[in-house]
Amino acid sequence: VQLVESGGGLVQPGGSLRLSCAASGFTFSRYIMSWYRQAPGKERELVAAITSAGGITNYADSVKGRFTISRDNAKNTVYLQMNSLKPEDTAVFYCNVRFHGVDYWGKGTQVTVSS
Repeated sequence: VQLVESGGGLVQPGGSLRLSCAASGFTFSRYIMSWYRQAPGKERELVAAITSAGGITNYADSVKGRFTISRDNAKNTVYLQMNSLKPEDTAVFYCNVRFHGVDYWGKGTQVTVSS
């Protein structure tokens, strides 16, 4: 299983970023995919999740209405569109899949929201 995140960077408050996670090594279309984030000095937290066919999504209260998770099963890729970014969104964002009872993570992509 391999997960590779991309799309992070430095953005001003109110700006937008789109994160991507390219997956390989498993049948992507069969699994729930999630995005987590970890800010300095804080625990890793679930940001958003999407079911295998993309029909159901779930979001942390802190990002509802601002972030959108989606997936393209033909490209084995899951996305996180982040709008109206706030300084408190600054964190390393990780892609996750639970495969055969084991959590797999990418290396993460840094998102910094600052003026």
